[in-house]
Amino acid sequence: MALSPRTNLLTISDLAERTGVPPATLRSWESRYGFPRPVRLNGGHRRYAEPDVAAVLEVLRHRSSGFGLEAAVRLAEAESRRSQSVYAELRRRHPELTPQLLSKASLVALSHAIEDECCARAEGPLLFGGFQRDAFLRKSYARWVELARPARVAVVFADLPTPPAPRPGMPIEVALPREAPLNREWIVVCDAPDLPACLAAVERPGQDGGLDSRRRFEVVWTVDPRAVRYASRLAAALADEYRPGWCTTDLGVLDDEPPSASADLRRASDLLSRMMGYLDASR
Repeated sequence: MALSPRTNLLTISDLAERTGVPPATLRSWESRYGFPRPVRLNGGHRRYAEPDVAAVLEVLRHRSSGFGLEAAVRLAEAESRRSQSVYAELRRRHPELTPQLLSKASLVALSHAIEDECCARAEGPLLFGGFQRDAFLRKSYARWVELARPARVAVVFADLPTPPAPRPGMPIEVALPREAPLNREWIVVCDAPDLPACLAAVERPGQDGGLDSRRRFEVVWTVDPRAVRYASRLAAALADEYRPGWCTTDLGVLDDEPPSASADLRRASDLLSRMMGYLDASR
């Protein structure tokens, strides 16, 4: 399904198709609860942004959990006012992820492991990378050019001056505003059916002016397909906000809910997390 011409916004029919909620029901929700809240074009036509899809799906999820319609709408509205922090939102939705305090060197190693495995094995992944500073992105840019070639889409976030126009087979650069929480975060997301993996880290406060190599981060990482898909949705929504119209690729896969990780995979992840802690402490 293509986005509406010229605006990259969704029509009410698009929203209905993406969520399974009929247009008449969406109009009724808007009339009764002010939700979802569309953009109105000059002719009065409704248009919706990508995060509205997630918000409507959240209403359906809350309804299936037993909430009444009004309560479900209010919960979805509260959840849509997210902190714009991938790290914080990933921890909020997936509290089973245990944060670790890691050095920059360990974080680089973990990031490169995910990136290398993604480049070697993942088929048509959705890729998102958060680099904080333009200078850090430039140091890794050659790697991400290689990663972008087989990817369905590759997006990189940093405090860029003026990002270039998107080019086929190249990373799409998204400039972060000064107040964006991602300015203190480090993210790598590889969302692919055959290789779901992501990490999200936030820099410990009070390290400004210190040596770059000595920086410490609180880190969560996972190969749980559902957690990875959630991180992917968050990153795509932030790209929508910071660079409207960035995407010319069908990302309907983000609407799908992959299976949860098996118990064996969770145990293996927990063991590797413990190993990472010991390795970092021995540096």
